Amino acid sequence: MGIIQLILGKKFPFKFVYSDEYWMVDLGKHVFPIKKYRMIYEKLLAMGVKKENFLVPEPVSDDDLLLIHTPKYIKKLKTGTFSQAEIQTLELPYSEDLARFAWLYVGGTVLSAERALTDGLCVHIGGGFHHAFPDHGEGFCVLNDVAVALEKLNREGKIRKAMIVDCDLHQGNGTAAIFAKKDYVFTFSIHQMDIYPADKPASTMDVGLWSGDGDEKYLAALEENFPRLYRKFKPDLVFYIAGSDPLDDDQLGGLRLTKEGLEARDTIVIEGARRLRIPIAVVFAGGYSRDVQDSVAVHINTIKVAQRTARKFA
Repeated sequence: MGIIQLILGKKFPFKFVYSDEYWMVDLGKHVFPIKKYRMIYEKLLAMGVKKENFLVPEPVSDDDLLLIHTPKYIKKLKTGTFSQAEIQTLELPYSEDLARFAWLYVGGTVLSAERALTDGLCVHIGGGFHHAFPDHGEGFCVLNDVAVALEKLNREGKIRKAMIVDCDLHQGNGTAAIFAKKDYVFTFSIHQMDIYPADKPASTMDVGLWSGDGDEKYLAALEENFPRLYRKFKPDLVFYIAGSDPLDDDQLGGLRLTKEGLEARDTIVIEGARRLRIPIAVVFAGGYSRDVQDSVAVHINTIKVAQRTARKFA
């Protein structure tokens, strides 16, 4: 059944989080396809998803950001007082709009996580900026939205334990460092080894693959660990970082997964959690296909898997 037939004519079983402001940041000629957020939103509307299925986030509060990020770094983001070296590490041109975008996407992931706890599943058309550390941003990541959302929910007593399943092409170095000494968080990262980041702080579990490994090795590694890790750790909430950048011909990687392989990945992660009645918040993270439509297609397939799963385990 095609994605259009899957969506049209049926009440959608979960909510999306999205803001029109996400794609309004001017990054110039940059490999990060900021317009993909709007493209996903418009494609879903064209497929029959109603506007009432989209929740619009508010910017996260400074107090919530300070659960993870340092006051000095937050001040730098507000004032733009970065050195050239810091901008080079961030790999994004600083602007007030970029800072606004960062505050907003963290708010989006917080909202997605809260909604997942209520509904069992929520998809954030954005988020997943896993290279941000407490005191600096890097690798296109300004603020670590998943870390802030997780810590906020834990402090508020809404979750006791959480798992981050990071299937972006790149190892989640910021997230791994942030939660290295916190045993109520299980960080799992499956990634390509021979690319950025050069320094990969240890996650709770890292699965490193190599250029050209493809669908078979990738899916075998996932199936070896899921749903086994869900049953062992028993998280109250899963954050799924569903990057499209493992896709074949991605400009920044070489794992060479197919669209079908990535859809199988999504099924392993999402269905594995919901089969055990574990709420799951999906964020989209990276994706740098030469044709942005390919990245969008992977994210739409993730949504298709989420919809199918939500109905199956309603």
